[in-house]
Amino acid sequence: MISIAGGGWRAALLPERGGALASLSHDGRDVLAPLPPGDDPNHAWAGAFVMIPWTNRLDEGRLPHPGGVHRFPLNRAEERTALHGLSRDHPWAVEAASADRAVLTQLLEEGPYRYEARLEVSLGEAFALAVTVVNRGADGTPFGTGWHPFLVRRPGTRLDLRATAALARDGRNLPTRAEASSGVSGGEGAFAGLDTHFTGWDGAARIDLGGPGGGPGGGPVLAMRASGAWAANVQVFAPRGASVISVEPVSHVPDVVNRPRLAPLGDMRRLARGEAMRGEVSLRVEAGG
Repeated sequence: MISIAGGGWRAALLPERGGALASLSHDGRDVLAPLPPGDDPNHAWAGAFVMIPWTNRLDEGRLPHPGGVHRFPLNRAEERTALHGLSRDHPWAVEAASADRAVLTQLLEEGPYRYEARLEVSLGEAFALAVTVVNRGADGTPFGTGWHPFLVRRPGTRLDLRATAALARDGRNLPTRAEASSGVSGGEGAFAGLDTHFTGWDGAARIDLGGPGGGPGGGPVLAMRASGAWAANVQVFAPRGASVISVEPVSHVPDVVNRPRLAPLGDMRRLARGEAMRGEVSLRVEAGG
C-alpha cells in the first residue's frame, strides 16, 4: 500500500491490486467507501479503480480489432459480458512516490492488446487523477479508459450533472438507444436505481455526499471536473438501497465497438501504434449544502 496526503486529502493506493484506491478522505471524512483490509477491490463496492482498455461492458466479450475478432472471458457471466477492461486485474509498478503524489505504470499484453499505461495521483487543493495509455500493438486497435469511484452515499446525498442524452438499456445492461436527457439533478429520487450512461456531458458534476444527520450538508460537497478523453461521457451507478454512488468519467459508450450506430455519442479511439490517449479528473471540496 502507498499512502499519500496533501491539502487535507489522504489516499491509499494498492499497486499490486490493479492500482486501485483503497481509500480517499478529506479532513477526516471518507469520500470513497473504504475498502476493508484484505478485500479484493474488484469484488467490493468500495474504493476506486481505473478501466483500461475498455470501460463498462463488451457484449459476449467480443472485441473487433484490426486482426479480426477477439473474445475476452466473461467476468459478468449472468449478463454474458466482459466488464471494465483488463488493467484492474493486473499489478502496476511504482514509478514514483512522494508525500503527496504517486505515479504507477503498467505494461500489458493480452489478446490483441499491447499497451503501456501511466496512472498519476496527486493531492493538494484538489484530488487529481490522470490516466495515459499508449498503444504498443497494431495500428488501429480500439482503446477506451475511465475511472470508477465508489463514493460514499449517506442519507441526503445529492447529484447534479448536465448532459444532452441518456442511453436506454436492455436486460443485460447494454445500451439500446439514446433518449433526450438533461442529466441528473436531485437526491435518491433522481438517481436511485441508475446504471446509466449519459452523453453530451459538460465534464462537471456536483456531489453532496450528505451529512451525518441524514440531510444535505455536514459532509464533503465535491465538485468533479473531467477533461481530455473523459470530458463528454459519464456513467452513473447507484443501486437501490446501497451506500455508494459511482459517478464515472469515461471515454466511450458501453459496447460501442459492437454498436457502431452509437459511435457518434462516444466512440473508442483507434490508436495508431505509439499513439496515446489521456483522461483526467479532479475533485474539489466546495462550500454549500
